[in-house]
Amino acid sequence: MAQAMSDTRVVYVMGARQVGKSTLVTGYADQEDLPPVLTLDNKAIRDTALADPSGFLAGLPRPVMLDEVQRAPDLLLSIKEAVDKDTSPGQFLLTGSSNVRTNRKVKDALTGRMEIITLWPLAQAEIHKSDNVVDALFAGQPPLVSNAPIGRSAFATEVAQGGFPEAIRRPANRRSHWLRDYLDTTLDRDLRDVSDALKLDEVPRLLRLVATQTAGLVNYSSLASRTGINQATVRSYLELLETVFLVHRLPAWRPGLAAREVHAPKIHLVDSALLLYLLGANESRLGHDDQITGKALESFVVMEVIKQASAALAEPRAHHYRANRDEVDLVLETRDGQIVGIEVKASATPQPADRRALTKLRDMAGASFKAGVVVYSGAHTIPLGDRLWALPISGLWA
Repeated sequence: MAQAMSDTRVVYVMGARQVGKSTLVTGYADQEDLPPVLTLDNKAIRDTALADPSGFLAGLPRPVMLDEVQRAPDLLLSIKEAVDKDTSPGQFLLTGSSNVRTNRKVKDALTGRMEIITLWPLAQAEIHKSDNVVDALFAGQPPLVSNAPIGRSAFATEVAQGGFPEAIRRPANRRSHWLRDYLDTTLDRDLRDVSDALKLDEVPRLLRLVATQTAGLVNYSSLASRTGINQATVRSYLELLETVFLVHRLPAWRPGLAAREVHAPKIHLVDSALLLYLLGANESRLGHDDQITGKALESFVVMEVIKQASAALAEPRAHHYRANRDEVDLVLETRDGQIVGIEVKASATPQPADRRALTKLRDMAGASFKAGVVVYSGAHTIPLGDRLWALPISGLWA
């Protein structure tokens, strides 16, 4: 963040509520002895900013630090005017609980003027203070794990706790109350801050249905049929849910080398604890209900890797891949074309079929393929062939 402030006029720290944005920015302000952070959750501050955005900004010393800026979106256009008049870096440090990239008007206005930093719920690698597994995989050196927990005990607790700091520190029964209130606030208030749609009361029902389809391909027609909401509105609502960081659509990887690639995105709940809450499940059920375990584990692993990828030196983009009957749950690709593939299996013993799609991806990509791993619930890192390994789940944060 300090580096971004040193060379960019506007820095926007975005992410879901309760992931630590305010703490991060406040700590930076204290460290640099800067003016206090102003939050637009404060009604008096918000009303002033809404009434006269340009005048509000003109009365503030630089740098300006504003928290939850999505609550007064016109401020971003006034910020654009301000930084066009004065192009010096480090003028505005903003946080927001919505994805500014989805606002076309704002995105176009601030292109070239703003750096965006995304904060996700905590990764297990952050909690355990471990090395970044994404960089290790691009180096062709997956973690060498031995004697890891075996079976569903290898991941049930981590999946059930999720990544929100407030949820992690609570016992299971109190966590569910926190998750309930978190969803109510996000769906009732934050969605209305970023949308003027009139029937947002339909969104909670759609979100519960999406939770049952986590780790699956997005099928707008099916969602529309099952909810009674027209297809265009379903698409719009999913975009809103992504805007407030409740869901993540994972795009398809398109190498152009297979005859029948599937281009539909997959959908994942961003946080595994929220996912289980929406499914009406808990850690115990995760350990024995196959209808929940596979989907929940895949979403958990995918989001764990995406969180680490956002901080990786390799700076890869994340995709999924499916061609004919072959599927790779996660494909990471760098700008220079290097590729890592990840498959997720809940079983404790890797099977030959588990690596079939990774083998084909490796052979198709050639030297660009750096590593393929089957993330599984076994005890040891096991070589599976040229640049292929089975990796215990805890290897993601070992």
